[in-house]
Order: sequence, then structure tokens, then C-alpha cells
Amino acid sequence: PHVTAYAVSLLAASHPDQPRAPELVRDYVRYGGSPRGAQALVTAGKILALMDGRFNVSVDDVRAAALPALRHRVILNFEGEAEGISTEAVVRSILDEVAPPSVE
Repeated sequence: PHVTAYAVSLLAASHPDQPRAPELVRDYVRYGGSPRGAQALVTAGKILALMDGRFNVSVDDVRAAALPALRHRVILNFEGEAEGISTEAVVRSILDEVAPPSVE
């Protein structure tokens, strides 16, 4: 559950109207990822775990899947396009700002 919650947190941070969205998202993103983006994060994380010989997906797997799963799901606003901001930079800022959950 904590891995799924982290994927949802990453996705929520891609929306400029969310309070936890990074400044880059608030300034340059028009539309964030959809719920299918969270599904893509978790599914790609599962694939990465299996390729590594593990049966459980980890937060690191979700982080590794974030760029390929989300970069085409984030739509920049006019200012972002004009400034030459890349969606890769936006996803990296989300990864930097959203802390992974602490597992107790």
C-alpha cells in the first residue's frame, strides 16, 4: 500500500492546483497526469522489480519508472512552452520534492 500511495502522491504533485506541487509545476504545467498515470507507475515498477528478480515492487522501482511513465502525461502551459521547459525537468522536480514514504 505504501508504494501505491507514493505513486498517487507523485501523480497528484503533477497538478498545478495541488498544494504540494513543486514551484516548477505550479508555474509551467497546465494539466497533470491522469489516474492512468498512477497505474502506469505501479505497473512499470512491477516490471522493473521482476526484471531484477524480485516479486515485490519498491518505491525505488516507482521512482525509476516515473520519467518514462509521466513525461508524456504532463502538459505544459504557454509559459512553459515559451520558456523551453521540458516535461522531463518537471517530472524530475516532482521526484525531488515528493518524499518517499517512511515504512515503519
